[in-house]
Amino acid sequence: MKTNFLSPELLHKMNAYWRAANYLSVGQIYLYDNPLLRQPLNLSHVKPLVVGHWGTTPGQNFIYLHLNQVIKKYDLNMFYIAGPGHGGPALVANTYLEGSYSEIYPNITQDEAGLKKLFMQFSFPGGISSHVGPTTPGSIHEGGELGYSLSHAFGAVFDNPDLIVACVVGDGEAETGPLATAWQSNKFLDPITDGAVLPILHLNGYKISNPTVLARIEHEELEQFLRGCGWVPYFVEGDEPEAMHQLMASTLEKAIESIQQIQSNARKNNDTTRPRWPMIVLRSPKGWTGPKVVDGLQIEGSFRSHQVPLLVNTDHPDHLKLLENWMKSYKPEELFDENGRFLSELAELAPKGERRMGANPHTNGGILLRDLRLPDFHDHAMNMSSPGAIDSQDTLVLGKFLRDVVKLNQDQRNFRIFGPDETLSNLLGSVFEVTNRQWDAREAKNDEFLKPAGRVVDSMLSEHQCEGWLEGYLLTGRHGLFNSYEAFIRIIDSMFSQHVKWLKVTSELPWRRKIASLNYLLTSHVWQQDHNGFTHQDPGFLDHVVNKKADIVRIYLPPDANCLLSVFDHCLRSRHYVNVVVAGKHPLPQWLTIDEAVVHCTEGIGIWQWASNDQNAEPDVVMACCGDTPTLETLAAVSILRQHLPNLKIRVINVVDLMKLQSRSEHPHGLSHMDYDSLFTKDKHIIFAFHGYPSLIHRLTYRRTNRNLHVRGYKEEGTITTAFDIRVENDLDRFHLVQDVVDRLPELGAKGTYLKQMVQDKLIEHKHYINKHGQDLPEIRNWKWSNQK
Repeated sequence: MKTNFLSPELLHKMNAYWRAANYLSVGQIYLYDNPLLRQPLNLSHVKPLVVGHWGTTPGQNFIYLHLNQVIKKYDLNMFYIAGPGHGGPALVANTYLEGSYSEIYPNITQDEAGLKKLFMQFSFPGGISSHVGPTTPGSIHEGGELGYSLSHAFGAVFDNPDLIVACVVGDGEAETGPLATAWQSNKFLDPITDGAVLPILHLNGYKISNPTVLARIEHEELEQFLRGCGWVPYFVEGDEPEAMHQLMASTLEKAIESIQQIQSNARKNNDTTRPRWPMIVLRSPKGWTGPKVVDGLQIEGSFRSHQVPLLVNTDHPDHLKLLENWMKSYKPEELFDENGRFLSELAELAPKGERRMGANPHTNGGILLRDLRLPDFHDHAMNMSSPGAIDSQDTLVLGKFLRDVVKLNQDQRNFRIFGPDETLSNLLGSVFEVTNRQWDAREAKNDEFLKPAGRVVDSMLSEHQCEGWLEGYLLTGRHGLFNSYEAFIRIIDSMFSQHVKWLKVTSELPWRRKIASLNYLLTSHVWQQDHNGFTHQDPGFLDHVVNKKADIVRIYLPPDANCLLSVFDHCLRSRHYVNVVVAGKHPLPQWLTIDEAVVHCTEGIGIWQWASNDQNAEPDVVMACCGDTPTLETLAAVSILRQHLPNLKIRVINVVDLMKLQSRSEHPHGLSHMDYDSLFTKDKHIIFAFHGYPSLIHRLTYRRTNRNLHVRGYKEEGTITTAFDIRVENDLDRFHLVQDVVDRLPELGAKGTYLKQMVQDKLIEHKHYINKHGQDLPEIRNWKWSNQK
């Protein structure tokens, strides 16, 4: 690479700009007052609790500076993702220097008073976090948890052909499973219809107190690894600032030219050959330009610079002078005028307007968001003559609706379906009538639906990548959904948590626009895992979701296909939520007409009058259900009870919107106490059949008046067996539900005793039958609802 790529004048200005960013970064970590050191530094100027991370910051300032130069030279549409967790000082400093920070936060002015506020707010009560978060202009990536930066970057450039995302990957972050897998994302990037990701692997050698793997392997081994992942790595290595500026500038320009050549060739010649995209490996000292030695210990270039390299307090009075000397080494008097404003000749190095990375509209995706064109879901409705008269596969019906969603939005290119190789398994295969799977690696003769561009991204068996891609896609102003086996969505529990926290914070920032909701379709669920068995049974994602902010999370368990259509239409129209929808794919009875389903789903909970017989009197018992399989078993139990105990008054309640059970004071969808008592009564026994873990229902209803709540649900039982036997093993079957009613109502007397004996006999008969025949009893397999008079 050229060693004199930059002119002496430009090199001088760039180095000064870098010094300014480093100075602002150190000031954020340490200073409470005296932001330009125009007075001798004393302890009253230093924050009483100094918190922050310095080690990654100077390298990220260096990268941001150089990205600004190629943005200006090539008029690039580019933004920056900071993968290293706590690089907050760098991004805040650079967005302040380019002016985008003060535009969003006018109180942080471009003067000495503004600098004081900028410094004071960092890691300070009522201020901002030490990592790059929602409050940071130009960010779509929460730096608090490592591993997802590259996935977010690829999600952002899908269907954004003019966008480049520069993604800085920390070498500690590179050791996480999600990031290690994300290097393969280049096999899913179409150079014709998508943008480009420029990974910058920042090797500064250390994590909190350990070396990093990629920094300690040999150069040849690292290069072979990255090339083996399909990248062309360019190396920028050193610690002498002027030489590093020259090397970085020439290398970055080469990488941008390579990206442009790849895209130009693909788009002009319709060349679908998978390219080898460029990336940069930047090897620089951890804590670069910071204190070299403190108290006889090496700081710069060691793990000790990871967080706060100097403790400045009454216990370390001599460190105060070290801090002052460190900050003065950046020569702030050469960077800011007498009013504390960044010198105009240096500020000119930053791009203008929306080309500034802190002002790129893709980083505030709600600005670009357009409504989906949605088909009329009524057109896909199941027609039925009476409740339970027909069976259907709910997700198969939904698949046809999603096919039409894809078709109607083909030209907008703003909707994608993500999943870990489960779109066909989850019966959404109708979408392949109008689109393909996106796949840019080699194709073989018997492949199905693989093309360089497609609306489905499910060819990578990684829940982490699917979640990260979808989040990046949504955060930059598009729509989508994630379909997954219910048990294995747990793999991304933590990623879900981070996204919910992002939505929560951004909902409180007036400058952040709302984005499309993150929609999960969880199927192949716990009650349909008789063939895969115990390992595939886990409805616990619902428990995890309920813990999150009520303003953000929604959970729906539609009992049939028509309800699923109504729910999903609602979810795809919603904004700034996480919607979790649980639905089955196996044939089950269909209960409601489409018009009935719309009413029921709009209310979220309701009495099924056609299944109840308490219209003219108080119920003796309330039979509640939530989920497709619990609904089936509840209605089967009701039919037995009404046949054998015709005088028993039963109220059947079905729950679609799980959060209706919670108090309105706890969740905006929650029922008032009056409405809850009206449905469930204040004192009657409630036999509740639930899709997931029983304890969740108790958690949601603990504030309610009626304490006679008895929940049946999954209790970690079941293996390779029959579908009905899974329910029996967990006491969710119709026979156990009947027994529960009898046990709660001693006034049933002898009739109840004989009925309980009868269903107990059925349970024994069931076990003998499945062990002999390998399938459920005919009366179970062929059961139909019959409204008892």
